Amino acid sequence: MRKKKFQKQVIAVGITAVAGLALGGCASSGTMTETDGGQGEADDPIRVAFIPGISSDPFFRAMEIAATAEAAELGIELIWQGASDAYSPQAQLPFVDAALADDIDALVLVPTDADALQPSVARATGMGIPVVTVDTSVTDRSELVAHITGDNVDGGSRAAEELSDQIGGEGTVLVISASPTNTTGTQRVEGFEATLASDHPGLEMLPVQYAYSQPSEATTILNTTLLEYPDLAGVFAVDGTSCTGAIAALNNADMVGEVSLICYDAYAAQVAELEAGSISGLIAQDPAQEARLALQYALAAVTGEGADAIESEVVIPNVVMNLDNLAETREYEYAE
Repeated sequence: MRKKKFQKQVIAVGITAVAGLALGGCASSGTMTETDGGQGEADDPIRVAFIPGISSDPFFRAMEIAATAEAAELGIELIWQGASDAYSPQAQLPFVDAALADDIDALVLVPTDADALQPSVARATGMGIPVVTVDTSVTDRSELVAHITGDNVDGGSRAAEELSDQIGGEGTVLVISASPTNTTGTQRVEGFEATLASDHPGLEMLPVQYAYSQPSEATTILNTTLLEYPDLAGVFAVDGTSCTGAIAALNNADMVGEVSLICYDAYAAQVAELEAGSISGLIAQDPAQEARLALQYALAAVTGEGADAIESEVVIPNVVMNLDNLAETREYEYAE
């Protein structure tokens, strides 16, 4: 059996500690373990599996870049693996199962479905493997070390404010989300709907449509909607793939610039589309910081060092990017 650097532990986490951790060097000072012959030898590094929602998405690519750098800094052996072609529990579960069979010390997970991934979290914690969820989470978080995410309700609310400002507070708007069980998407829709209801009664919101992280599906949705509602004033694309599909639909209909499009995330391609006028506003997250903090927490949960600084939930603020403030907000463009 592979020697562990530290014994797995169950860490009781609190909400009162600060989010930043001074964990540099925690994994670099190898310990010595007694062998059967009484000789000591250096233990292996902490192994952390990081399983994104869909590895090909630039949001998760930005996470991977930051996680790779952070793992090197902390002395962690990072196992980054995930489906490249579908955001679904069916595509993700084989990677989770493989990680749990690979003698890992901790798991960082972006659950593609709050209920479908719950048994995997229970299985991991039952094996003594601490779990940190990032971006999305599971329904029951009681066994998690922590959940780290952007402020999705606030992001949806700010999208509603930005869209209302751009279209003059009146008109029909469409929301294209990832799926009805995606926790980040549902929270963004919740924030958007609540802000329209309370502050922008002049905006009529059509029923939410779901593209399941497939750009082509988002294109079909918006194509169909434009045929039925040719005076559509605005679209809120809740995730980056929906944004890509929405841009294609507006180009197909020759309506770029006529329909305001607010997108979540700040991929390089999206920032370029913002500059070109295809997108009118972006809600930018900080996936790099989410990844860095997740690995810091995972290491602390395994080693016990710095565990008192873990917060059970960390919500990282969003930034609204538009043409007026792009010079000041360009730093939030995701690394790819």
